[in-house]
Amino acid sequence: MSLEPRTFTVTRADLAAYAAASGDHNPIHTDEAVATSVGLPGVIAHGMYTLALAARAVAEWFPDHEVVSLGCKFTSPVVVPADGGAEVVVAGQEKVGDDGLTTVALTVTHEGQKVLGMPKAVLRRG
Repeated sequence: MSLEPRTFTVTRADLAAYAAASGDHNPIHTDEAVATSVGLPGVIAHGMYTLALAARAVAEWFPDHEVVSLGCKFTSPVVVPADGGAEVVVAGQEKVGDDGLTTVALTVTHEGQKVLGMPKAVLRRG
């Protein structure tokens, strides 16, 4: 069953807050000059922050479940402009297994491009 897509806006302030909380202060996530000097198109969101947005969507879709596993490959960066923000869209396909677990195949995109490869959550009713 398809799940209603969730759209999240990521701002530079979100990146700074995530860096402070995670301890990941790599300047490619906060400094335009550093990001472009290493060949990136601009400041990019932390990959784990992007995965956290997918986890937030799963939690909204399934508030009465616990996450057994959540994983992905990081395939493309989310470039976050200095003004405004970057939209990340999380969509999902739910499949309930005979074992009582629910698997959610996720699609996570930014500007129509997939940013996480093979993202998947496995849930158990709590």
